[in-house]
Amino acid sequence: MVDATSSGNGKSGLTRRGLLQGVAAAGAGTAIGSGAVTGFPTIWAQNVKDITLVMVGGSYAAIKEIGDQAFKDLGFKVEMQAVDAGVQLSRALTQPKSIDINCIDSAAMVFLAGKGAVKPIKVSDYKLWDKTVPIFTTGKFPDGKPIPHEGLSPMKGGFYTAADGKKLSNGPTEFLTMVPILFNADTLGVRPDLVGGRDKVVSWKDLVSPAYKGKAALVDYAPVGIMDVAMALTAAGEMKYVDRGNMTKAEIDKTVKILIDLKKEGHFRAFWSNFDQSVNLMASGEVVIQSMWSPAVTAVRSRGIDCYFAPLNEGYRGWFVGIAPMTHLTGLKSDCAMEFINWYNSGWQGAFIAKQGYYSPVPETAKKFLTADEWDYWYEGKPAAVDITDPYGHLMERKGATRDGGSLWDREGKVAVWNTVMDEDKYLTKKWNEFVSA
Repeated sequence: MVDATSSGNGKSGLTRRGLLQGVAAAGAGTAIGSGAVTGFPTIWAQNVKDITLVMVGGSYAAIKEIGDQAFKDLGFKVEMQAVDAGVQLSRALTQPKSIDINCIDSAAMVFLAGKGAVKPIKVSDYKLWDKTVPIFTTGKFPDGKPIPHEGLSPMKGGFYTAADGKKLSNGPTEFLTMVPILFNADTLGVRPDLVGGRDKVVSWKDLVSPAYKGKAALVDYAPVGIMDVAMALTAAGEMKYVDRGNMTKAEIDKTVKILIDLKKEGHFRAFWSNFDQSVNLMASGEVVIQSMWSPAVTAVRSRGIDCYFAPLNEGYRGWFVGIAPMTHLTGLKSDCAMEFINWYNSGWQGAFIAKQGYYSPVPETAKKFLTADEWDYWYEGKPAAVDITDPYGHLMERKGATRDGGSLWDREGKVAVWNTVMDEDKYLTKKWNEFVSA
């Protein structure tokens, strides 16, 4: 998952568009003193009214309504700035004081670690760590099975080796790179009415199957597009990788050669670079199978067109996003930043993003702000007992619908690889652009 990026070929790509526009859904806040937020001495209430924190991130998280709710609950302002990932990374490294709270796609930690812009977070300073799902805390699923580590898993991207924040760790330490705020599992979007039913696409290999020649599409963003292709080629028995999340140059060369051959045969109908393109390709029927995001599948369905997020045999591609304070923060502003970070997963925000299809790393707090029917649909994978709406009250799913892939752990428990930035990222981008332009 990414919101936007520079693809290295001069194009600005990948806007995970806000599907959601309008007025925020009503919901009671977790006020200071409720137990979710620790609170400060009397001077806090007197002085924080003059504080404004700037949170910068993708449109999936830097949402005005979340900032508004934080102000209601905490008493200081949070200005949300949604930008594409390339702009965000550039600002974090070259204009770090223009950001107070950095909302980070996990893969970006590869570029931020050791640069001194983002402040490490002590595990002891984050109050909900013991309630956070274990994929982030111990590197295990709730059933005790270890999470996969192909790509940048939460164990590879979630911790620093030490308080100086110079190096990423490969396992839990006392210093977090970020506090995780949302996560999800991606797969392929499919038009069942145009492929012969929901039982026809069951494997990632279907993405490169001759059956869908001229009707397949990829996301035009090398780090994610190549992972989708690697899942497909592995499933088809055409490639074996040591680590699909960190390919060698030789593996990249072989993969791109196969892709170029497929393209010359007319296999790929399109390469989409933003949310609307992915929706329109699928809704029009130009494409019947493609890289896709869960909210985009829902957007197609909202037009009355059958589309689903296929639960494939080989599992999902996982991703996560977190927030962290910038190093320049001091004094009361630094205190406010940590208070905001502790507030973030206390429930209201988790319920808000659940209605967009994303998971909170602290589900038990989000549950308190969802109706029983909403919880059953979004987290338990049960058929909707009522019509399901987004955070703004817009219809998303009709009564009786079931979330593709089932419950949280039916989906997330089948993650096979994680979004990442490879060691050979520059080489990969160069070769990917050769493929797209071939």
